[in-house]
Amino acid sequence: MAAHIRRRLRKGATTTAVAAAAVAALAASQAPAATLADGPAGGGDPKAAGEDTASAEDDGAATGNSPYYTDLPPLVTPNKPGASSNLPVTGSAEAGIPASVLAAYKQAEQTVRTTDPTCRLPWQLLAAIGKVESGQARGGRVDANGTASPPILGPALNGQGFALIKDTDGGAYDSDAVHDRAVGPMQFIPSTWASWGQDANGDGRKDPNNIYDAALAAGRYLCANDRDLAIAADLDKAVLSYNRSNEYLRTVRSWFSYYQRGTHEIPDGTGTLPTTPSTPSGSTPSPNPGTPGPGATPSPKPSPAKPGGKPTPGPSKPGDGSTSPKPKPPTSKPTPAETLGSLENAGTGPLRATAGQTFDERVAVLARNALGAPLGKVSVTFTVTGNTGTLFAGGKKTVTVRTGADGTATAPELRAGEKAGEFTVTAVAGTGRPRTLTYAATVTARQADTIARAGEKALVAAPGGKFADAVTVKATYKDAAAAGVAVTATMVKDPLGLFDNDKGPYFKDAAGKPVRTLTTLTTDDEGMLRLPEIFADGTEGTYLLRLTTEGGASVVIELTIKAPEETAPEETTPEETAPKETETPEA
Repeated sequence: MAAHIRRRLRKGATTTAVAAAAVAALAASQAPAATLADGPAGGGDPKAAGEDTASAEDDGAATGNSPYYTDLPPLVTPNKPGASSNLPVTGSAEAGIPASVLAAYKQAEQTVRTTDPTCRLPWQLLAAIGKVESGQARGGRVDANGTASPPILGPALNGQGFALIKDTDGGAYDSDAVHDRAVGPMQFIPSTWASWGQDANGDGRKDPNNIYDAALAAGRYLCANDRDLAIAADLDKAVLSYNRSNEYLRTVRSWFSYYQRGTHEIPDGTGTLPTTPSTPSGSTPSPNPGTPGPGATPSPKPSPAKPGGKPTPGPSKPGDGSTSPKPKPPTSKPTPAETLGSLENAGTGPLRATAGQTFDERVAVLARNALGAPLGKVSVTFTVTGNTGTLFAGGKKTVTVRTGADGTATAPELRAGEKAGEFTVTAVAGTGRPRTLTYAATVTARQADTIARAGEKALVAAPGGKFADAVTVKATYKDAAAAGVAVTATMVKDPLGLFDNDKGPYFKDAAGKPVRTLTTLTTDDEGMLRLPEIFADGTEGTYLLRLTTEGGASVVIELTIKAPEETAPEETTPEETAPKETETPEA
């Protein structure tokens, strides 16, 4: 029954619902599967295998459409949605993920999240592909550094039951100088690894047999072509770019869903290797444990001949020279080394400047390709957004700069506007699914660290009159005239300005009404400020005027309301007041 269900799944299942039904039926049957140490293999190109085909945006496949395991997840899955944390600690070895392998998947997810956050790569997808490709590195048989021991090699892709892919690496990765073989836990063919290989464990080598290196390479490969793996269509394209087979897609999807619901960690080397391999059209899995398959080195034989016909060829590989239909490689598609993978901050510090001044920091970005290396000749557009009046040098709000050979692009200097506040600078690169970075920036008001009265003459006014002498002050910043500094003038009761005064001197507003605080004052180009006229009410006394600047400088000035002194009349003597005698002429 299990074999019957599996054949139906390969030949006719075209929806997720059908695949789910097959999984349930297979698990419920409890039928024993063929016990293969490394199972036979085929799978390959869906057209050659006689199954339904799928298109993908890539011209080739990471694995060369090598054999893969078709075992489906257990019927009873963990009920832990969002299982990237709080994983169950127990369960079957078949459903568990070896510790080092699980760590490699999660590390790859974190690395890609940093360099290409818009891809949204889930580690569960890497786990699903790793399960199907190599049974999680043969059940986690890796050394302390995460390297598979012994190395994992697929069958020779020699056209005998499989595709024909002649040697591309001189046997450097697969120890085969005649034909290529899929290599390592994620089963990359050498030509693909040459473009996508990574050094994720920092040992200075890009080793396809190291689970950390292979998992990161798989993650970057799946994210290529600006894919967002949170979108179902993009995820399907990514999986099909790994192996062009709808059955492969359904199998990976089933494990992906299973791992999303929860899994558990098991010790390295204790995992169970899957037993059911994909096979060429017309063939069936062999019960012989010594039969080669995924992870095995012997080359498989062609499928038996059909009655009255020729032997059935195995699945072909795209571009392998076989007679099966195969896509032609495009001539204009950029390579991974030419594809923009991420846009990062290239060390830009805090963006702060005083109004009217030039920012000390310049916005800089770093473009990386799909392999994580710096990418030159990328056009980056920088845009200022906000109402502070800040512009790039030359008076522009938008500029475009190309990255240099080191992958960096630096925007022109920013000159702060006259209005204090916050704004943003946005950097955008790439087309289709652009990479974007946003920087927050702040313009602060002009400042003064000192303010002092110009002149020492006492300021006095009569009750109900006005002060004849104007109040003039000068603001400085670092001993230089502070132009354009905002100043607040307030009548106060104490030198600290803790209590406002509602009696004594006052200003007048535009309507002529008394006000005792002015906030619209600004120093001129010389840092000077002449206050408006100050009036006196009828209350005599000594009052305080406090002026403060942006930046915290202040000065307190005394204002006195006093009635003028009366002048006393001059005193006279009695002689001056007695009448004078009139002289008469002599006779």
